[in-house]
Formats: sequence, C-alpha cells, structure tokens
Amino acid sequence: MGELLAGRTVESGSARGLPYRLAAPLSFWGGFDAERGLIVEKGHPDHGASLQGRVLLMERAKGSSSSSSVLAEALRNGTGPCAMVMCEADLIVALGAIVARELYGAVMPIVVVDATVWQRLCDNEGALTVTALDDGSAFLRLL
Repeated sequence: MGELLAGRTVESGSARGLPYRLAAPLSFWGGFDAERGLIVEKGHPDHGASLQGRVLLMERAKGSSSSSSVLAEALRNGTGPCAMVMCEADLIVALGAIVARELYGAVMPIVVVDATVWQRLCDNEGALTVTALDDGSAFLRLL
C-alpha cells in the first residue's frame, strides 16, 4: 500500500501509471500529436516527450477549444495519457475525455487537487493510481 491523497473528480474512471509533470501548460491543439502521443509544440519545455500511458500532471490547460478533439483522438488511438491530474479544472480537457468515453469507450479519469496534494504528487517519482468516482470524490495512491 502507498500514501493515499484526496482530490475531486472531473471525469470518472481509474488508471495506474507513471506520472509525467508538464513544465508548462499545454494546448493539445497544435501542441500534441495524437497519432504518436508526443508533445510537438515548438518551444515547449517538454517538446518531444511521450504522454502515452502516463498520469499527466498538468496544473492548467491552455489554448483552443479544439484541444478536446485532439485529446479524444489520442485516447481513441491509445496514445494519450491514462489519467490527468490538474490544479484547475478545465472544461475543454474534460470534454475531450467525455467524448472519448462516449464515442470510443476510452476512459481517462481527470482529478483536481489542492496545492498541498499537488506538491506531494510533484515530489513523487513512483507509479500512481488514480480513482475518480461518480460521486465527485477521488483518490490518488502513491505506489
């Protein structure tokens, strides 16, 4: 067992993977290649990084409303993150996860956490289990 942390569900589901913390906000539209699962935004500090199967730690999103379609496509392709943890809920990102679940049966939980939990996640190097429940509660287990 590992340390258990609390959060709030934006999109329900469960996943387990290694965390990947973005150094800067990312727009999936133009910043992420949904076919390869790579960050392609020129000048982004994480340019070239793969998000496939990772628990994405992204403080907040940026960019276009078209990001939802790129994220949904990545989830359909199996090249997207397995879960996302944020400090600020983002409706565009949530829409991408909802569309992927409804159209493709691809589930990517999204959880929002407070600053204390965020810092603990950023300090963690091991795997992370994300459980986001329909009642709005969410749990993150450091493994």
